[in-house]
Amino acid sequence: MGYFKELPDLEYRSPFSTYRNSVNDFIKCKNLFKRLKLRDDVYNNVTNFDKYIIGEGQRPDQIALEYYGDDTLDYVILIVNNISNLRNEWPLSGEYFYNFLERKYPFPGQLSQIHHYETKEIKDSLDRLILPAGKWVDANFTIPNPNNKQQTINPVKPVTILAWEQELNDKKSEIWLLRPEYIGIFLDDLRTAYTYGVSSQQIDETTKRGD
Repeated sequence: MGYFKELPDLEYRSPFSTYRNSVNDFIKCKNLFKRLKLRDDVYNNVTNFDKYIIGEGQRPDQIALEYYGDDTLDYVILIVNNISNLRNEWPLSGEYFYNFLERKYPFPGQLSQIHHYETKEIKDSLDRLILPAGKWVDANFTIPNPNNKQQTINPVKPVTILAWEQELNDKKSEIWLLRPEYIGIFLDDLRTAYTYGVSSQQIDETTKRGD
């Protein structure tokens, strides 16, 4: 991942005496506390992005190579989509998804149990929306029949644990990609944000020393 090359450095004294020869010896590491936020004027304009559906088993670096022609720009995809934990926030593919389910739901029959109930879409005779689909409700939820006010209907469907977990995983597959023409702006902003200002701790623009 090219991201770590962009991160500024931080020097600090090692707490382990076996790793230093004197109190003036410092260890250099990447400053993982630095994090870039996409500019509001870019983020708030939907035309700056393309919607993308992650393919089965597809990794961020593969998408970066396909879309930007550079697999080291995988971190751009993660930052744009506010993904900080790839393990939990990236969709699992086939075998890995079912292994995850087996660990989370180890008892027989758990996956077929009802997780919750959702509304079905209901329209009246004039094709006007009366009830949208997907609202969580109780199993005995009812509404007046839009075509017969003397009756009530139960527009509810059960959603199993398996179906719910599959839906959550599928939602992770829908991401946004910053269009290639804005990559230069993104990288300029990133390098500016990751440059240290003048201070008593500054060694140079990309390195500072902590106590």
